[in-house]
Amino acid sequence: MAGKLTVLSLCSILATLAILCLSSEAGAVVYQVTNTAPATPGGARFDKEIGTAYSIRTLQSAAEFIWQTFQQNTPADRKSVERVSLIVDDMEGIAYTVGNEIHLSARFVAGYSGNLRDIAGVLYHEAAHIWQWNGNGQAPGGLIEGIADYVRLKAGLMPSHWVKPGGGDRWDQGYDVTARFLDYLESLENGFVAELNDIMRTGYSDDFFMQLLGKTVDQLWAEYKAQYPTKKALLFWTKFTLSSLPEFQS
Repeated sequence: MAGKLTVLSLCSILATLAILCLSSEAGAVVYQVTNTAPATPGGARFDKEIGTAYSIRTLQSAAEFIWQTFQQNTPADRKSVERVSLIVDDMEGIAYTVGNEIHLSARFVAGYSGNLRDIAGVLYHEAAHIWQWNGNGQAPGGLIEGIADYVRLKAGLMPSHWVKPGGGDRWDQGYDVTARFLDYLESLENGFVAELNDIMRTGYSDDFFMQLLGKTVDQLWAEYKAQYPTKKALLFWTKFTLSSLPEFQS
C-alpha cells in the first residue's frame, strides 16, 4: 500500500510540475512559467488567480509592446532571446530579473490588490529589462529602471502611488521619477526613448542626450522641472522677486 501511495504521490508531483512548467511559443521566443512555492499562500494564490496561461499571454503581449516602443520591427533589431522564464519564488520584495529569468515574489502575490493589472504592470517592467540594452553595463541603474517603468507608463499600467509629472530630485533617480522625465523627453522628440535604447546597445554616455536632443541631460532636467514648479520653488521665486523691488530693498 505504501508503495502504491509513493507512486501516486510521485505521479501527482510530476503532474503538478507539468502543469506549472507549461510553455508557449511566440515566434522564436519560448515562454515558461514555474511556481516553486505552490504550498505558500502566495504560490497558491498565483495558481488560483493568475496562473500559467495568463502569465504567458502577458509576457507575450509585453514583448510585442516593448518591441513596438523600442521601434524594433525585426528580430535583427532586438536582443537574441530564445526563452523567457517566469519563476514564482518564496522571497522578499516584488520581482527582479536576471538574464532572461523573471523572479516574482510569492509573498507579493499573497498581498497584492487582486487587480491583475498590478501583476501585468510588474511583468511589463521586468520584461523590459530582458529586452532593453544597458550600455554594456555602463548605463546608470536609475536610467535602466526608468526605461523599464517608462514601458509600464506607456502601457497604461502604472500604479496610483507613482509620483506626478515633475516629481523627484534627480533625472537618474530611477523608476517612476525617471519614467516621467523620459516621457517628457519623448514629447520633445518622438522616438527619443527608442533611439536612446538603440545607442545604448554598445555603451553609454550622458552625451547621448546632447546627441539626440541638442542639450545636456542636466539642462533638460532643469527645463522639465521648471514646467512643474513646486510650492517651495514658487515661494523662493516670490521672495526673490519681491526682494528685487525698490520698496522692499533697504
